[in-house]
Amino acid sequence: MSNLPSEPEFEQAYRELVSTLENSSLFEQKPEYKTALQVVSIPERIIQFRVVWEDDKLQTQVNRGYRVQFNSALGPYKGGLRFHPTVNLSILKFLGFEQIFKNALTGLNIGGGKGGADFDPKGKSDNEIRKFCVSFMRELSKHIGADTDVPAGDIGVSGREIGWLFGAYKAETKKWEGVLTGKGGSWGGSLIRPEATGFGLVYYVNHMIEYAGQGSFKGKTVAISGSGNVAQYAALKAIELGATVVSLSDSKGALIASVDSPITPEDISAIAQLKVKRQALTAFAGKHKYVEGARPWTLVKVDVALPCATQNEVSKEEAEALVASGARFIAEGSNMGCTQEAIDVFEANRKEKKGEAIWYAPGKAANAGGVAVSGLEMAQNSQRLSWTSEEVDEKLKGIMEAAFKNGLETAKKYVKGGEGEFPSLVAGSNIAGFVKVAAAMHDHGDWW
Repeated sequence: MSNLPSEPEFEQAYRELVSTLENSSLFEQKPEYKTALQVVSIPERIIQFRVVWEDDKLQTQVNRGYRVQFNSALGPYKGGLRFHPTVNLSILKFLGFEQIFKNALTGLNIGGGKGGADFDPKGKSDNEIRKFCVSFMRELSKHIGADTDVPAGDIGVSGREIGWLFGAYKAETKKWEGVLTGKGGSWGGSLIRPEATGFGLVYYVNHMIEYAGQGSFKGKTVAISGSGNVAQYAALKAIELGATVVSLSDSKGALIASVDSPITPEDISAIAQLKVKRQALTAFAGKHKYVEGARPWTLVKVDVALPCATQNEVSKEEAEALVASGARFIAEGSNMGCTQEAIDVFEANRKEKKGEAIWYAPGKAANAGGVAVSGLEMAQNSQRLSWTSEEVDEKLKGIMEAAFKNGLETAKKYVKGGEGEFPSLVAGSNIAGFVKVAAAMHDHGDWW
């Protein structure tokens, strides 16, 4: 691969999967799956295009747009659109690669993909963002469809942007179809979709806590990073289940609360309004301490840590601090939220301390609730009907429970060394997702 440009984020995600598979007994039991690994690691298709739009000063602006259609073995490509200045092919390939196996773990018929643009919504007017969305979709509409590729939102793309993108798609194609998920409730969206990633994360971790014999979220102290959609709803669900939430964060620093005066649903509502206005947490006039330039992991003593901001937001040193402080559970609401060095710290502690250790769950399993409900939204669109919030929530709970049990049992089956009652959830989730995709690819003749 030396003739290819450096893609550090994708290479990190690839190495993490490969090391898991190679350190398991999978290739000993099924050596032919080495071929499947070679095939699945290359996208089926990468689409790159320019996006030309006009700002409020009537000046022409241009950005790069992308869609990585990584794998369609299990169904239409499925994965979000990210609008952020850091977007590049390495990040989108890493996200799309993770999405393949995450989507497989939902048990739904959806493939893996990712897309977006290096457009920065911050500092832009609503009119400028709308015009960018229209121009972006003018090109993307040529490559997506309800049975081909179904994007959703991601960083910088909320329900509002999905609406503008959908309107542009409809104007370009003359089709009303379930081509995007995260739509408004009155025009094809699913109830519980905005909440799904955060709620699903908490449901997954609750199974971890119960399995470890530590009760439930009730009475637990929880640190959360991020302050967007995932962090907000994870915090609300944790509070609903009786936990005490002591942190949120943004790109500029961390909001730290005390156990005696924790973050409340009212605080989260106020912060949500700030995010709509694209304002930083520094504008939050609350009673909590804001620490500039920091993440919460070294500033709090907690039972549960939920990174919900972006990739590589827990370093080796921060992982060591969480272990030293007595944290028992960490699960990623963000994609690849922990560096490989941090994961190594958690896994070493798990092997050494077993039932007394910190237990780590990867994003491809723990944050699969969002794409799971996106898949449910696709099902509702296909049937031209809407399910109640209770129906969707029950299905979400079932999917997250199945993802937890699948990872747990797969790790017990394939991970070398017989790690007892607390096997590696990261290994189990990686292997379970990979095996399902590889088997489908084989049946399709993608490898043999």
